[in-house]
Amino acid sequence: MTTTQNQTTTPTSTLTVAHTIVQQLHAWGVERIYGVAGDTFLDFLDALDGSPIQFVAVKHESTAAFMASAEAKLTGKLGVCLATSGPGMANLMNGLGDAFQDKVPVLAITGQVPTKSIGTDAKQYLDQQVFIEPLATYSALLASPEATVEVFAKAIHTALEMRAVTHVSVPKDLFAKTQTTPIRRQPQLVRGAVQFNPSDVSQAAQILKSAKQPIVVAGLGAREAARDVLQICEAWGAGLILSLGAKGMIDENDPHLLGGIGKAGSPYAAEILKRADVVLLAGDTWWPQEYVPKNVRIVQVDVAAGSIGTKFDVELGLVGDTNVILPALAELLQGHPKNQSWLSQVQQARQQWFTETEQEASTEGTPVHPARLIRALENTVRQDAVLCVDTGDHTVWFNRIFRGRGSKQDVLFSGTWRSMGFGLPAAMAAQLTQPDRQVVALVGDGCLGMNLADLSTAARYNLALTIVVVSNGNLQMETDRQRVGNHSEYGSDLTNPDFVKVAEACGLAGFRVTDSHELEGVLSQALSLPGPSLVEVNTSDITFPNTTKSEG
Repeated sequence: MTTTQNQTTTPTSTLTVAHTIVQQLHAWGVERIYGVAGDTFLDFLDALDGSPIQFVAVKHESTAAFMASAEAKLTGKLGVCLATSGPGMANLMNGLGDAFQDKVPVLAITGQVPTKSIGTDAKQYLDQQVFIEPLATYSALLASPEATVEVFAKAIHTALEMRAVTHVSVPKDLFAKTQTTPIRRQPQLVRGAVQFNPSDVSQAAQILKSAKQPIVVAGLGAREAARDVLQICEAWGAGLILSLGAKGMIDENDPHLLGGIGKAGSPYAAEILKRADVVLLAGDTWWPQEYVPKNVRIVQVDVAAGSIGTKFDVELGLVGDTNVILPALAELLQGHPKNQSWLSQVQQARQQWFTETEQEASTEGTPVHPARLIRALENTVRQDAVLCVDTGDHTVWFNRIFRGRGSKQDVLFSGTWRSMGFGLPAAMAAQLTQPDRQVVALVGDGCLGMNLADLSTAARYNLALTIVVVSNGNLQMETDRQRVGNHSEYGSDLTNPDFVKVAEACGLAGFRVTDSHELEGVLSQALSLPGPSLVEVNTSDITFPNTTKSEG
């Protein structure tokens, strides 16, 4: 048993601030901290060494913050990242922006200059509370050792309960000082199901029953209620549209499923949506304005009241867990007469989309068509895989082509922040967090260039993940826009290294695919390895369909 664990059993002991923070985090279930070592918190690293919490050392602080965000997205638990003052904290901001925009619980801990230097011209001094203010719901400068428990308990609790970014900066000299306040344990919360007034659910059901042409749009917030979504579609006679975050929650052989909307979505689904007279939004807040039908009645279900009606007109909002509300709606819709003409339109739109995407995904040759790559990935990953999708042209191809296999697959992506460089950190965090699952990072060559050094992090911790690099020598999404907008293609071309050689130099197994017929075999080989691997796929430089549309 470690010293830290021994100290846990004696809450009245005198502890250093560093050991107090470690124990406070451990008491609330933190298992990992992602970061880059810095001289403002060396005493904290000493306290982590031998503790129950693993310090995951990465090459760049943005990687650390992305990993914390990805862990929070995958598990719902607190993600924690660590950086030194000044430039270290500045580098965290990109990953923290991702957590902020996607509303996941992340705590950033930053070292700070010694207390005597705060407010001076000391090197690397920064008013961190002002710097992080746009992103952090709570940010504090620890000013006294005796406030350590109070400050960190508040930061942890706020992040978890509000699904938000929080931040604590600790002056360098405070880590070694002592304090006597007992560690605050995480309370056991027994959450009762939200009880709705029956008339409220009935009111929603009455609106839904008025529909002649109903549509359900489901998002990530409805993932745990996937069965109820299908029951509503069946009882209501509705078509179903999924956001990218909900990818994989419904088996794509389901006859109600139309695909998605947006740049990567089905134009046929978009046309069907425009004809809808009543829409049920279930756990979804993304709906680009150009797809919103006119004179439509909208019922929105979301756990967060702040997400209802913020981007579009909603006639009735039901605030609560989709697991509670959707079954009640499904029950009230049983026996409702279906509009067979509308269902025929849904089926026709679904078949048109299926035929179009199948043709794309069946394209063979050299270099590889990106749709063919996505279909090969779909064919080779496990049914419970975690797919970490970076931001770029490959993202929209993934959304367009990849067919999920029910609710066991998870798709992690930078939803609203949409930063390049998310995929590799997310995959590393996913593999550390859930080591028994297959983990794949789908990244563009531009994305991987942003955190190439952290390939060595995957090797350092021998993480069984596969990085699939969509490589065509362009920032393809920007190139597409340049071409469609009649701009020059200045600046969107890439000078890439040989990713396979770089991967091998970092300790990964490296593979290259130049012809589509090699895809399934090479991907299967890479996915079967016990350690990290990289597959560079030379893909076609082609303009994505619907490039002029809003991004999905």
